[in-house]
Amino acid sequence: MSNTYKSAGVDKEEGYKTVDKIKKAVGETHNSNVLNHLGSFGAFYEIGGYKNPVLVSGTDGVGTKLKVALDTKQYDSIGIDCFAMCANDILCHGAKPLFFLDYLACGKLDSEIAAEIVLGMVKACKDNNCALIGGETAEMPGMYQPGDYDVAGFCVGIVEKDQIIDGSTIKAGNKIIALPSSGFHSNGFSLVRKVFPNFEEEFEGKPLYETLLVPTRLYYKDIHKVLEEVKVSGIAHITGGGLYENVPRIIPEGLCASIDAAKIKIPSVMLELEKRGGVSREEMFGTFNMGVGMIIVADAEHAEKVLHLLDDAYEIGEITEGSEKINLAI
Repeated sequence: MSNTYKSAGVDKEEGYKTVDKIKKAVGETHNSNVLNHLGSFGAFYEIGGYKNPVLVSGTDGVGTKLKVALDTKQYDSIGIDCFAMCANDILCHGAKPLFFLDYLACGKLDSEIAAEIVLGMVKACKDNNCALIGGETAEMPGMYQPGDYDVAGFCVGIVEKDQIIDGSTIKAGNKIIALPSSGFHSNGFSLVRKVFPNFEEEFEGKPLYETLLVPTRLYYKDIHKVLEEVKVSGIAHITGGGLYENVPRIIPEGLCASIDAAKIKIPSVMLELEKRGGVSREEMFGTFNMGVGMIIVADAEHAEKVLHLLDDAYEIGEITEGSEKINLAI
């Protein structure tokens, strides 16, 4: 019997089935700027309508949150997570997402699972006026075990050069506004899984995995609603490392983000993890977003406008002078 690619563990037909299952939905994310379709070696996106455009790009994955999805066979939200982790990053610079590409790797491809993951990306792209213009599905037996998947994404956005937000205009007296997260988002799940090994247990009247798998919140509509009317000085996406690691990334030298943790609305599932796992409050804030998915920094007048435009936003601190870029009173 001769060797074949299939006998080595790679089923090309399953890959073709995946493309067939997602092709129509992916095409629905395209607009007139997309000049070709799935199947080409590269994806073409035409840029127009900008005076001095700057492309802003971001890449990320879902991390070990994937284990929760795979173990509970719940795949529909993971694609949303992947898109959100990339798109939310470029929003911090005032960019609008233009297009997205995905990378899906596995040990043995199941077209149903792969399609469900990608269709989550399609949903997120549609909600954010972004085109899913390409991707790669890699079946790699020996590198991954059957049933294992890894997901990554790549988002490219655009902003006028004179409208780039980078934190350089932040000044003492500016207010710090929190935009709530939808939960853990896609960070800290190695600790989440250690403290909560049973995803099927009941939490607040439903299986715990339903709470854990709530997808990362997409902030595109909120951020650009604000940017259309308000001048902001800085935006930070609160991901791995929490407020401690992400806020200082936008704070200029000589200034400090003074945040009052008592004002932060911490989700109940995080409080349960803290209690059950015996995790210190400092470790919690250094690992999770603790209920804050994004922060916006603006002067007092503009901060009031932000609070008026976004119903669930609230103030958690202000910018002060200081050598430490963050002072989180917990």
